[in-house]
Amino acid sequence: MKVLVVNSGSSSIKYQLFDMTDESVLAKGLVERIGISDSIINHYPSDREPVITHQDIPNHRVGIKLMMDALLHSEYGVIKYVSEISAVGHRVVHAGEKFSGSVLLTDEVMDALKECVELAPLHNPPNILGIEVCKELMPGVPQMGVFDTAFHQTIPECAYLYGIPYKFYKKYKVRRYGFHGTSHKFVAQRAAKILEKSLEELKIITCHLGNGSSITAVKNGVSVDTSLGFGTVAGIIMGTRCGDLDPAIIPFLMDKEKLTVEGINKIIYKESGFLGLSEGISSDKRDLRERANQGDERAIRTISAFTYGIKKYIGAYAAAMGGVDAIVFTAGIGENSKETRAEVCEGLEFLGVKIDPEKNKVRAKEAIISSNDSKVKAMVIPTNEELMIAKDTAEISANL
Repeated sequence: MKVLVVNSGSSSIKYQLFDMTDESVLAKGLVERIGISDSIINHYPSDREPVITHQDIPNHRVGIKLMMDALLHSEYGVIKYVSEISAVGHRVVHAGEKFSGSVLLTDEVMDALKECVELAPLHNPPNILGIEVCKELMPGVPQMGVFDTAFHQTIPECAYLYGIPYKFYKKYKVRRYGFHGTSHKFVAQRAAKILEKSLEELKIITCHLGNGSSITAVKNGVSVDTSLGFGTVAGIIMGTRCGDLDPAIIPFLMDKEKLTVEGINKIIYKESGFLGLSEGISSDKRDLRERANQGDERAIRTISAFTYGIKKYIGAYAAAMGGVDAIVFTAGIGENSKETRAEVCEGLEFLGVKIDPEKNKVRAKEAIISSNDSKVKAMVIPTNEELMIAKDTAEISANL
């Protein structure tokens, strides 16, 4: 069975074609700068040299058509016929409370996703557009939706409700939704396999640390709490997002700076986090680390706020679950920054966490980085959201 995974963003389309017999990647690629000058498609066949094509790509329909042309190309394609694709799996950011798992994208499901657009106005429209174009270009091929929010639908009411009038939950579904669910689910499952234990008997804290970050408590195989909330700005500080914020700050700043809603949103989503706290040094953790090593106080305080926030959530989630068996680091920073992992785990000895400095010298590969006598296992597991989407898609397709 061959499964195509598509992630349609506002100006880009990421894709991977999997052979599910061995979960190998036949080809992957990225269509960039859709509707913008200097558009480009990067196509990477698994057994040949990359093919980079500069071409005008005015819209998503053209972008997806170019993706299909690349997969079918006589010289660098990896399939001969569209019919070789058994199913397509789509990453969809927000499904509200409507779906707790991946589903076949019927007309009814598409209508439900459109109802969720107001909850994710930047992400859901291009996700939906990508689905519609794939349906048009690949008629008869089953299309599946895999949702970032679905994994977190197991979070209990006491954890997802906010302390505002309950009528706003009933009227507008204002609640904690959580994101990065596909990533958290994947690394939790991998952690159980590496530890050779049943996922259903473990308490795991998964730390998805990148330009966007979230921490999740996974108890007995399900999400019971997560740091991102109604939107994608809460929790720990991120590249340009502020993380947890006292709500009283919003009207205060709006009054003092004479800001509109758009203006305050720009601050908390685009001008805060690493970029804001460092007074403009960078939104990239690598740049901050370099400056911190040179003694730059702005970089040092930003990194300290980041690692302190992660440590605080780990402590909170250990309390919420009644203990923790493993802490997993994943995504760009989590997989590659030994310094961040060490700083986060420093001081967690009371929980039974003990890092082995030599084992921690690892980048972007699966490893247990805690010492042999550590009661809590600290782990690095590269995330693979595309494979998780492909697995869900293949399972649904097999049962149609």
